[in-house]
Amino acid sequence: MAGCVFCGIVAGSVPAFRVVDSPEGMAFLDTRPVFKGHLLVVPRDHHETLGDLPPAEVPAYFALVQRLALAVEAGLAAGGTFVAINNRVSQSVPHLHTHVVPRTKGDGLRGFFWPRTRYVSDDEARSYADRIAAALAD
Repeated sequence: MAGCVFCGIVAGSVPAFRVVDSPEGMAFLDTRPVFKGHLLVVPRDHHETLGDLPPAEVPAYFALVQRLALAVEAGLAAGGTFVAINNRVSQSVPHLHTHVVPRTKGDGLRGFFWPRTRYVSDDEARSYADRIAAALAD
């Protein structure tokens, strides 16, 4: 869809630190992560909300989200993950996306107050993306 930043990332016209690019969807680092390694998982086609995703695509999409949640834990030695979807309210980009956020005990995340951070450099961001992608391949 013209003007959609996530469609631009899928098309390759908008840069992103990609972790996986598959028929089921794409995952890349959030540019303003809650914690470093925070991924956004998007379907390749433009669908605004979870309710817009065709039912036939739901199992494969969520299998990808599940694989990425496990890869975030393994690749970043995280204690767990927080997986979330906003539909319209608080959805900053109107393209379905699932947040996969690495968690550690005592990380300070409370409820739905999501403090944001930044990567120090593109090299640091790439190292997080590469570690998760490597764990995905295992």
